[in-house]
Amino acid sequence: MPNQYLEQNKQRFLDELFELLRIPSISADSAYHNDTISAATYIKNKLISAGADNVELCHTQGNPIVYGEKIIDPQLPTVLVYGHYDVQPAVPLELWETPPFEPTIRKTAVHPNGAIFARGACDDKGQAYAHVKAFEIMMATNTLPCNVKFMIEGEEEVGSTNLGPFCIANKERLKADVVLISDTSIIANDTPSIDCGLRGLSYVEVEVTGPNRDLHSGVYGGAVANPINILAKMIASMHDENNHITIPGFYDKVLDLTIQERAELNKAPFDIEDYKKDLDIKDVWGETGYTVLERTGIRPTLDCNGIWGGYIGEGAKTVLPSKAFAKISMRLVPNQVSHDITELFQKHFESIAPAGVKVLVKPHHGGEPVVTPIDSHAYLSAEKAMEKTYGKKPIPTRGGGSIPIVALFERELGLKSVLMGFGLDSDALHSPNEHYGLENYYKGIETIPYFFSFFAQK
Repeated sequence: MPNQYLEQNKQRFLDELFELLRIPSISADSAYHNDTISAATYIKNKLISAGADNVELCHTQGNPIVYGEKIIDPQLPTVLVYGHYDVQPAVPLELWETPPFEPTIRKTAVHPNGAIFARGACDDKGQAYAHVKAFEIMMATNTLPCNVKFMIEGEEEVGSTNLGPFCIANKERLKADVVLISDTSIIANDTPSIDCGLRGLSYVEVEVTGPNRDLHSGVYGGAVANPINILAKMIASMHDENNHITIPGFYDKVLDLTIQERAELNKAPFDIEDYKKDLDIKDVWGETGYTVLERTGIRPTLDCNGIWGGYIGEGAKTVLPSKAFAKISMRLVPNQVSHDITELFQKHFESIAPAGVKVLVKPHHGGEPVVTPIDSHAYLSAEKAMEKTYGKKPIPTRGGGSIPIVALFERELGLKSVLMGFGLDSDALHSPNEHYGLENYYKGIETIPYFFSFFAQK
């Protein structure tokens, strides 16, 4: 019956997702604040129509959090579903083959049955909305086996600043037995997997100031420090010849995996030639002594995410700029603490600055790394659910990305999370031409009710 309901409503489920994807709910840009409200309101209305109770927009200092619930029996287990409706900025727009907020279906080599191209298709509107539709199916077919609560926020892409205070203020309302999150990926459409670990994050912006104004590069060049040149050298110095991060103390608390644990991690299917072909690169790059899977899952990183300064307009302007800027992210692994790493970075960055410039480090946001147990009832329920729909047992993996709220839920609500995602790493998350396979969207809707069914058998 539930699968029959899905088959009968596939087109409507897709049309509704398209409506949500057309809303440019970019949380990083205040110009889109009204759009974030529209996206939240859309999800609120769909939860109500699906049968959720006590649905509301919970206002915060930033974007609202959508809350809803269905308590069928207080004695039964409760699943808290988390997702986010905010999206990354779509720039650079010229690199999109079709407009980022006009969803389009195109076939790809990885998605021969078609993929939805739009900002937020995979991260995280498509995956979060699958939970709304799975809930609708369970309600419409009278198969909801336990209680469910929804918490869909609008600031995940900017650090979930207001989610912590919301959780602290609503501990009673958010009481549950597990948090279910679909904001991660699987290895491949024929190789399901479940993330059992995520890296943490320290994100900073740096500013390097030289002279008190922009100068003529002919008159002053060679005599006054150029902030762009200095900044580039400072960033480059943060990796040695083995691509090891040079910040003193950076690795002090890194939890190293055993040889056996590393061997297990590398059993996940991975073809390096396909990897390079997909990215159009001649070779991979990273810390010496580690495989690609290890570099992206169990090792910390430091990357420049953006750098600017001086004249970048059309034509030439021979200027020696007064300032240069960069945004830098550091992915963290178990035992590293984001606040500590931010302090280490700041101390080191200030120490390597030459006397000809002044530097400023502005911390943005961070999050802690997490490892979730793979022998818990919740994880095994997700494993059984994916095995039911994919026909094979999912592989436990370590995710390279960061979802800071996982550690937040454990700290503030005392809840472990299950990271049952359905996207692919190759779906261009945060990039132009982000997409999400039609098969993945529907597979998520099909799999989620099975998780509820297995989890309720506690």
